[in-house]
Amino acid sequence: MITRDPVLLSSHDFQRPSPSGRHRSRSSVSSRSLSSKRSPSPIISFSPTTISSESKGVKNITRKVIKTLEGLGHLDSTNMEEQEYESDEKCDIGEATEVAAALNGAALHHEIPETDVVPKKIDWEIPRKLLHSSIGFGTVYLYMSNGDVKTVVFLLWTALAVIVPADILRLQSPGFERIYERCLGFLMRESEKKTSNGVIWYILGVNFVLTFYPLDVATVAILILSWADTAASTFGRLYGSQTRPLPPRTPILRLPLAPRKSFAGFIAAAITGAAIAFGFWGLLAPVRNDLTWTWDNGVLTSPSTSASILPALGIAGPGFAGAGGFLGLGAISMVAGVVSGVAEALDLGSLDDNLTLPIISGGCILGFLKFLGLFSAPP
Repeated sequence: MITRDPVLLSSHDFQRPSPSGRHRSRSSVSSRSLSSKRSPSPIISFSPTTISSESKGVKNITRKVIKTLEGLGHLDSTNMEEQEYESDEKCDIGEATEVAAALNGAALHHEIPETDVVPKKIDWEIPRKLLHSSIGFGTVYLYMSNGDVKTVVFLLWTALAVIVPADILRLQSPGFERIYERCLGFLMRESEKKTSNGVIWYILGVNFVLTFYPLDVATVAILILSWADTAASTFGRLYGSQTRPLPPRTPILRLPLAPRKSFAGFIAAAITGAAIAFGFWGLLAPVRNDLTWTWDNGVLTSPSTSASILPALGIAGPGFAGAGGFLGLGAISMVAGVVSGVAEALDLGSLDDNLTLPIISGGCILGFLKFLGLFSAPP
């Protein structure tokens, strides 16, 4: 049995055999006996090198590789081995190097076509936001026209008595669900199609503030729900990817913040909330008499409360200008802005922000007004 010793050749040690040597090799095979030894089959390993700039393309390189491998198969006899290597030394080294470079470097220099990154399409929820914002304008109209609060609350409860059963039936009946979403699906988010409708929580939040808060505070809370929430959603979708996310918790009180909320949305909600409070109590509120805060007197408190708190604090007369005027309005607006941004960004689990936003923002603003009442003059 004839044993073969593998021979490792690098791209610098191997040169393509000359055509004359190839013909001699073929003729010697026919004249030799079967007992003659065949030359060992070389194992070629190519070292990485840079592709020659004079390469003529993939087709030329492939032809050269095929010819080179064909030549290796005809290195027959041991006696011819020395002659072949001697003749190989006279071959063109650059051609073999080019073949080796082609095998090792072609993949490195292969241009991978760039795939176009398609940006995620933003769902602006235009119909939903138009409905959301229009409720704020309706609230302003009812306030300016001295609309009856009890009538508004009654109508909202009546609407809720129809919406809740319809929503339950939608979740139970696939047939009714198709009809419902065909008519009102454009106002719903995808996340709401398998759970309760956000309109239910919206009406509950509005009715809560109208029932338990003073009318001016309740109106501001509804406007924050209508406009500040819309501003946060719009600017969060528009610039949220360009700003850093909110921290997991607020620096004070360590309240949890939703990870999906962005700094852009927070700023938009805060600015809108501050503008709502400043514009309402500075321009719209004076058309009615039942106010919690006025420009001239600040927060209106009972005489007994004012008489018991102000002297204890060493404050005589109207205190800090009765916490009214531009100073009081500026303080209320700043608090309303911060409260709007934080309340909109809170992570309260499965609770819908249409319910929590007006309740939390209205409650915090009312609490701050009570605090200002400590420094207000009695009526």
